[in-house]
Amino acid sequence: MLLRRLTSRWTLGWLLAALGVPLLLVTALLVGYALTGGPAPTPAGAPGGAAPVVTPTEPPAPTRTAAESVPPAAPAPADLPVVTYEPAPGGFPADPGTGDLRPLNEGLTPSRRVAAYDAPGGRPLAFLAPTISGVPLTTPIVERRAGWTAVLLPSANRRIAWLPAGGWTTVALPDQLVVERGPHRLTWYRNGRVVRSWAVSLGKRGQSTPLGRTFILGRTPPPQSVYGGVDIFALGAIPDDPDAVPTGLRGAHIGLHSWYTDATLGKDVTNGCIRLTRSGQRQLLAELPAGTSVVVVDQLATPPPAA
Repeated sequence: MLLRRLTSRWTLGWLLAALGVPLLLVTALLVGYALTGGPAPTPAGAPGGAAPVVTPTEPPAPTRTAAESVPPAAPAPADLPVVTYEPAPGGFPADPGTGDLRPLNEGLTPSRRVAAYDAPGGRPLAFLAPTISGVPLTTPIVERRAGWTAVLLPSANRRIAWLPAGGWTTVALPDQLVVERGPHRLTWYRNGRVVRSWAVSLGKRGQSTPLGRTFILGRTPPPQSVYGGVDIFALGAIPDDPDAVPTGLRGAHIGLHSWYTDATLGKDVTNGCIRLTRSGQRQLLAELPAGTSVVVVDQLATPPPAA
């Protein structure tokens, strides 16, 4: 009888425990639903409990960079010098790509006097006019920045000028001339392809043909019969040492021209100019516009392919 009582009490306690745990879980779920409007989370450690679900957050939107600002152009004094055929005023920066062989395929032509600066937003140093000695000016574009354009400076060697927007137009320049001082060779490229190559005469010792980038400034009739009766291309470059040239050539630019004889081709005999055959000069005069870039180097790493 005692055993029965013990058994009955144990059985009753076991039943209460067995029923109590589920009742507590149900109660917790109902309370959670009432408080949150949805089912309560499964208690940690409960049978069948799952790990909490973490909703991934959206990555932050990329920050947009502000538009590049345009450095303002300082007012240009009216009494600034104008770039002419004479040597250009000093203070302009060096051409950072003076030996760069990449073609300069776009030129700039002033439609009025345009102030030329030493840097974007820098100092105005001179004016570029629509013409130089009556010849329309087109100078190759070498670099662009926000609101500013850099060109090869006329009447100077290995110098550039920065121009603000306005007062000029652009023109395509499909051609390029590359002059090698070592092998005495001039190569004409059009749209990156070789058209022709010629042997040339170049500057003698002390009057070497200036290295670097320059351009065809314009053409002029031959002043003397020794030029072979063919027009001359005046380049934007001037002698590196103006005092070394003969008195009669002081103030002259480096030229691309022919000669009355081809016997000196392949030699260093000129006052810095580039001489080629009369037929070659006539072909270039017929094909190349003003502004066409000319690059003078010591020697190309790889000779140009034959046209």
